[in-house]
Amino acid sequence: MSFMSRFSEFLKPHKTVPITPWRANSRWDLSFSRVAILFFGLAIFGLGDALVVQSNLGNAPWTVFAQGLSLKTGLSLGWATFVTGCFVLLLWIPLREKPGFGTLTNIVIISAAIEFGVSVFPLQETLIGGLASALIGIALVGLGSALYITCGLGPGPRDGAMTGIHQRTGVRVGRVRMGIEVTVLIVGALLGGNIGLGTALFALLIGQSVAISFGIVARLTSK
Repeated sequence: MSFMSRFSEFLKPHKTVPITPWRANSRWDLSFSRVAILFFGLAIFGLGDALVVQSNLGNAPWTVFAQGLSLKTGLSLGWATFVTGCFVLLLWIPLREKPGFGTLTNIVIISAAIEFGVSVFPLQETLIGGLASALIGIALVGLGSALYITCGLGPGPRDGAMTGIHQRTGVRVGRVRMGIEVTVLIVGALLGGNIGLGTALFALLIGQSVAISFGIVARLTSK
């Protein structure tokens, strides 16, 4: 098998969430290695999101909202992301969703990583630089998602709200997710959040990025 064939096989997307050696039995089943992988995944996620922001081509939908909130309130982007996550978590109460360790740390670590990333990564001023920053960021968000999801320590606030609304209303998960994403994108844009080519790239590629990362994780942990 040629190098390109092996590389293509290595990047083959996975159709489901793989069962990993570090997967928890419950949302509060903690161990040092599991928590370390969770924290690393969330940090990678946040840094990837920051790279998309610094691409200067447009943000992911929820970050468009957080940036708009930041502009209107004077909060930094990291703190605006934290406040948004806490507000979404409050929606879990009427939905009767129960958070896990991963849910709570999701809010804190991703917000802190975004705050750090936007202060360290340079704001891109060219189209090529912006595209590179956005694509690397999307890849990191996909990898971070695969790592923290496979820990099984609870969904992020937004994912939990999505599944909770689905369970309470019977509306398909995909339609619920689309409705939420479109709503926060429109509100964020009205608040002044940055939308553009990067936003479109994120919407088109993030699903594939997560699926490819699931595949990589599945193949590496099966050996």
